[in-house]
Amino acid sequence: MLAKIEQLLQEVKGLTAQNPEELEALRIKYLSKKGAINALMADFRNVPAEQKKEVGMKLNELKNLAQERIAALKETFENQDNSAAELDLTRTAYPIKLGTRHPLTIVRNEIIDIFGRMGFTIADGPEVEDDWHVFSSMNFPADHPARDMQDTFFIETHPDIILRTHTSSVQSRVMEVSQPPIRVICPGRVYRNEAISYRAHCFFHQVEGLYVDKNVSFTDLKQVLLQFAQEMFGPDTKIRLRPSYFPFTEPSAEMDISCDICGGEGCPFCKYTGWVEILGCGMVDPAVLEANGIDSKVYTGYAFGMGVERITNLKYKVKDLRMFSENDTRFLEEFESAN
Repeated sequence: MLAKIEQLLQEVKGLTAQNPEELEALRIKYLSKKGAINALMADFRNVPAEQKKEVGMKLNELKNLAQERIAALKETFENQDNSAAELDLTRTAYPIKLGTRHPLTIVRNEIIDIFGRMGFTIADGPEVEDDWHVFSSMNFPADHPARDMQDTFFIETHPDIILRTHTSSVQSRVMEVSQPPIRVICPGRVYRNEAISYRAHCFFHQVEGLYVDKNVSFTDLKQVLLQFAQEMFGPDTKIRLRPSYFPFTEPSAEMDISCDICGGEGCPFCKYTGWVEILGCGMVDPAVLEANGIDSKVYTGYAFGMGVERITNLKYKVKDLRMFSENDTRFLEEFESAN
């Protein structure tokens, strides 16, 4: 029997299991009622009296070793199970690829950086606004088409509350709490009640600028916009200003840049004119300054506004505005090198 016990001791010392099922099979083999160790204990009564002490000690050593070895293996599997429970089981098995900045974010940050180097600071305001800050303070007459529900999203239960149609509302909020000099840009999302197509969307992004101080002139506005155009589209870019109308500026203008595809010679992109419109601008109407608590006899100012989608289209030749909000990763991956 001593030889049999010694053989089992060597087996138990080398016990291993790859999973809980194998471990259970080992427990049954060695420690169950019909296991090898209990079989030896049942045969212990046949051991000669002079050997009982030695054999008994060896049997106890074998049983204790088997129990300790089985318990150690069981603890190992339990620890593995606890570690697995801490993992995110919803995570994909393959490595997750790092993303990139959205093209609109890339261009917006570039616009902010350019004007930041010219002394403009960032101002922000709410997207859900009131009629005063969006329309009345900006000199929109009561019968202006922009106030119609066909053009603006109104809150049904509160007719005075709307989704802002331009970030000019931020300019109003800045002027009513600040005195000149004021030099800010206002980036943000705006909303228009328009049918969604390749050239229009019900929401888009703007960056508007405002500068109010003593002796601000149209020449100052032109120089700032020329500097912006050449930094954004290249040092050879030319600009032209065409007379236009906006309720909050007088005089008002729309600004074109020379087409960076054909160099101003004419192509399908610029409709063979050599020019592409990028923004609206003008001198702040004195009525707007007065409505927002600034003395128009002492101060003058200029304002401008551009669509971020428009600038992105010109910079990266994206023909369909809907691509910016569809989250197609194949489209977004095209801008990895622009980050």
